[in-house]
Amino acid sequence: MEKQWEDMSSDEKQEALFARWISPDGVKFKSPESERLYKERTTRIKDALQLKKKPDRVPVLLIPSFAPAYYSGLTPYDVMYNSEKVVPTWKKFYMDFQPDGHGGCEVPSPGKFLEILDFKLYKWPGHGVTKETTYQCLEGEYMKADEYDLFIHNPLHFLNYIWPARVFGALEPLQTLPPLAGVTEMYGVAFSFIPYGTPPVQAAYKALLEAGSEAVKWIGTIGNFGKDMAEAGMPAYVAAPTKAPFDVIGDTLRGTKGIMMDIYRQPDKLLEAMEVLTPMFIQMGAGAAKMFGNPLIFLPLHKGADGFLSDAQYKKFYWPSLKNVIMGLINEGVVPFIWAEGGYNSRLDIIGDLPKGKVIWLFDQTDMAEAKKALNGIACVGGNMPMDLLTVGSTQDAIDHTKRLIDICGKDGGYIMANGAFFDKVKWDNLKTIVDTVKKYGVYK
Repeated sequence: MEKQWEDMSSDEKQEALFARWISPDGVKFKSPESERLYKERTTRIKDALQLKKKPDRVPVLLIPSFAPAYYSGLTPYDVMYNSEKVVPTWKKFYMDFQPDGHGGCEVPSPGKFLEILDFKLYKWPGHGVTKETTYQCLEGEYMKADEYDLFIHNPLHFLNYIWPARVFGALEPLQTLPPLAGVTEMYGVAFSFIPYGTPPVQAAYKALLEAGSEAVKWIGTIGNFGKDMAEAGMPAYVAAPTKAPFDVIGDTLRGTKGIMMDIYRQPDKLLEAMEVLTPMFIQMGAGAAKMFGNPLIFLPLHKGADGFLSDAQYKKFYWPSLKNVIMGLINEGVVPFIWAEGGYNSRLDIIGDLPKGKVIWLFDQTDMAEAKKALNGIACVGGNMPMDLLTVGSTQDAIDHTKRLIDICGKDGGYIMANGAFFDKVKWDNLKTIVDTVKKYGVYK
């Protein structure tokens, strides 16, 4: 009798998700060669993260921002305001460079959708920044300093009504809506619904419906990308993202200034709020992994880098809730694909406190010799291909750095070659050189 999900151990869940990823349902490979490539690539990544001693070679991933658009001679604006261009553009990029996986094609959010809702959290191409450039985050106090109790005691209401009303201009009237939890009797039930009849609230819902229609059009143009890529032999290297609780508050609720003040002025409230967020972001990652049949969940770390927090602050405010998210994902069979943005040199002794062979740590500006030493036998490491090399380095620089990283980190497995941060305009020859060098030099004897 087949085991039910809830009866499986975390190892069994992980293997079940890997089995679905390596042999995906509904995928009809274009050729035997495509099937061979797909299974080789997924198995290669699996072997690396599980610290297998004899994988066939080092996996290589390219993790772009708007680079596919630039590669095809387009601007970020072009692909945000004409979704029909996204799939062929992203396909061309990945199929030309032939890494071991793709990261989807969701970077170009649909511009019209953002305009309908008057999104305030970002500037985007043609809307606050030039059509030729990428996004710019606009941090602010979208949750006020005195609203921790409101958030902690009713987080769903806050995140469904109050926060959206501040981040989306078209939804501002939603903050007038009362919680419906008080509707417990027949008597007076209509009182709670009076705000829904006001013109501003109805206009907000009209904007929501219009935005929803635009979102359906968008997914209609890009929705088959993952399946098409799998059938061509290239897997998705992650299913979806989730986030660290500290970053959720620091990025999109309190902002950098706000959360740094809270560390000193109301640390207990901050810790309690992160505890509230933790199960939400475990479920976000675990749910996506099960939905897409892919155990890898992207977890970018924005505010834990060297110099942003002291070691004591990192240990108190950042790592505990992040570790709880990581462990929650691991318990559901998920492999957290953690991107440590910036430098993580002072964190290496801390982040090794995890089960062996369960996560990938992708590094940006961290000393890779020290990272490999600290996490050897604990976690797969990756990344560290620097942006300056991709942008202005020579082809020989690309070859030399690729070989150096493989020599330092690739011995006996447990390493994935990848760029250290999202990239846009780079030297395309350097990208191709890195992939080709890994395939020639990164082979395990």
